Amino acid sequence: MTTIQNILFPVDFSASCVAMAPFVKRAAAIASAKVTLLYVLEPFASPAAGFELLARPQSEVEKDRECVARAKLDSYLLAEFPVNESARLLLAGEAAAQIAGVAREPGFDLIVMPTHAGVFRRMLLGSATAKVLNEAECPVFTTQHAETISPRPLEHREWACAVGLTPDSARVLRYASQAAETFHANLTLIHAIQAGDPASPIQFDLEERVESAARREALRRIAELQAAIGSRASSHIAAGPIKEALLQSVKRLRADVLIIGRSPGVAERLRDLTYAVVRDAPCPVLSV
Repeated sequence: MTTIQNILFPVDFSASCVAMAPFVKRAAAIASAKVTLLYVLEPFASPAAGFELLARPQSEVEKDRECVARAKLDSYLLAEFPVNESARLLLAGEAAAQIAGVAREPGFDLIVMPTHAGVFRRMLLGSATAKVLNEAECPVFTTQHAETISPRPLEHREWACAVGLTPDSARVLRYASQAAETFHANLTLIHAIQAGDPASPIQFDLEERVESAARREALRRIAELQAAIGSRASSHIAAGPIKEALLQSVKRLRADVLIIGRSPGVAERLRDLTYAVVRDAPCPVLSV
């Protein structure tokens, strides 16, 4: 069974991180996991900092910055994550690299962080979250809606898993099935079939239309995949532009979480649908 014992929660003291705290707390409570807050003190970026270095030794300035950051981190989100229950790490360097590195070394099972919706949408490749998605080896849970939505009641746990029927699908579905079992969530598999005309409307399940060969083949392969790993999730087939068909299905299901697969470190990922799905999904996305 998939176990989540240690959650890494990178913070930058923003409103998005405050809004993300309920998601982290909920996941930790359900999985009985420990939460570690991480703040990365990045290099000087403002002209004012440069002027300060002219008046004081760099070592002194850096020490002061570290003390201020440590005090702020130690007092951050105390009600949600008391210091005696949730460790706090302060590191210096480039944020995404440090986050991914910390997640590897102590064996964290999950990274939870917001996307900072506006920045993520406009400056995708400059986003720390985008870089973490590319570099982290463990699953990453993120959403751009943390400031406008809150976790649904515990009784509502509807999860969706995008299944592309690629060689990596078994790994993704196995994780999704085991995680859904751990969190007592109802899991639905979504497979999107690319429509010939990008402007054509999205068709859900195609059940009211003549069954196409593509639909029958997709259902057959999904059934084989589920049988191989012991999954019993229901399946939805949608036709249309892949991203739109997938996300419209997620909306239709009113899913709490969308699970997608990703391959960390693969350059071609920058051209696939991963970032677009994370950016535009109506619910949090767990990329594994």
